[in-house]
Amino acid sequence: MKTITRFFDRMENRIRGFLSRYPIIYALIAGVGVVSFWRGVWETSDLMGVSPQASLLFGFLLLLSTGVLVTGFLGSRIIISGLRGEKKLEEKTLKEIEEEEMSLYNIKNKIDRIEQMVEKLINKG
Repeated sequence: MKTITRFFDRMENRIRGFLSRYPIIYALIAGVGVVSFWRGVWETSDLMGVSPQASLLFGFLLLLSTGVLVTGFLGSRIIISGLRGEKKLEEKTLKEIEEEEMSLYNIKNKIDRIEQMVEKLINKG
C-alpha cells in the first residue's frame, strides 16, 4: 500500500508542477475531473434510490462533521484574507507578492533561530 501511495504522490507532484505553468489548461482539467466525480456520486445515489432531501441532509451532516463545509466551499485562505481585508492574489502586484514572500522568509529564519536557542537551553539543562 505504501508503494502505491508513494507512486501516486510522486505522479501528482510531477503533473501538478507541469500544469501549474498552464493555469487555464489546469483549471479545465480540474473542472472536468470534479464534474465527472460528482456526476458519478449523483448517478450512484440515483441508482440506490436516495431521495434528494436525504442526499442533502446526508451531505450537509457529512461536510459539517468533517469540518469541510465552510473551507470546502470558501477555502481557509479566502476566509482568512477576508477577515484581514487583504486583496485577492490575482489583484496583488508582483512587488506585493515578493514583499510578502520576503516577510515569510524572515519570519521562518527567526523561528529557526529561536528553535536552535531553545534546543541549546534544553541541552544545557
